[in-house]
Amino acid sequence: MARKIEVEYRVYNGADALSRAAAEHFLDTSQAVVAAHGVARIAISGGSTPRRTFELLANPAEKFASAMPWARIEIYWVDERMVPPDDKDSNYRMTREALLDKVPLTPEQIFRIEGELDPEQAAARYESAIRNHLRLEGAQGPVFDVLALGMGPDGHTASLFPHTGAINEMIRIAVANHVPQQKDSWRVTLTWPVINQARHIFFLIAGKDKAQPLHDVLLGKYDPETLPSQLIQPRNGRLLMLLDKDAAALLPPVGANGAGHLEIER
Repeated sequence: MARKIEVEYRVYNGADALSRAAAEHFLDTSQAVVAAHGVARIAISGGSTPRRTFELLANPAEKFASAMPWARIEIYWVDERMVPPDDKDSNYRMTREALLDKVPLTPEQIFRIEGELDPEQAAARYESAIRNHLRLEGAQGPVFDVLALGMGPDGHTASLFPHTGAINEMIRIAVANHVPQQKDSWRVTLTWPVINQARHIFFLIAGKDKAQPLHDVLLGKYDPETLPSQLIQPRNGRLLMLLDKDAAALLPPVGANGAGHLEIER
């Protein structure tokens, strides 16, 4: 039976406005989740747009640094490249430089993917760390409170790339994924069933090269082998997209409040 997903997309003029909107969303959802559950487990993605958001969250001149409930936050990663933690391509390194080194988070609150290891070993260790910390049993999976995603020009999200093995994984929490189209590289990624269990899922997307794939993901034929972002179907039926004007160019126009809504069936 088809599921209906309510998509809200908010459109901003330029990178600064988009990054600030994402920082506001991190703040609002983190505060709400901590108030309701005592801890906010946040899974983040890499990229240039998230970096600007993390820099805002850590900037003492902004309200976010003092308002975020850092003592009640845990940081996880959606995916990682198979590089050491100090490599320029490491999602962990980007986050450490932009955020982690500047805010009061302890090592016990940070759960990184060990990209310096063999891919299968790194995936197994990450899954084990999540299972042990959250005390998961059997087939029980984690429920992240806030989960941030990006999307590539090829329609990928996390490290779920078109026509790669991780698209078909239904059981694991995290897997190694061979990505031939990315310099024949390997990645470790959370699986899409785990992503879909999160309480608050949002995409952060910018750039003209995202306009057509975003249109196709939301309004085109359902073909997740080609457009893996279509696999993101939150359990709660609600999906938020924070977009710049370039990325949103081919979507229906937004209202006076800068927001649009779609109802899609999957």
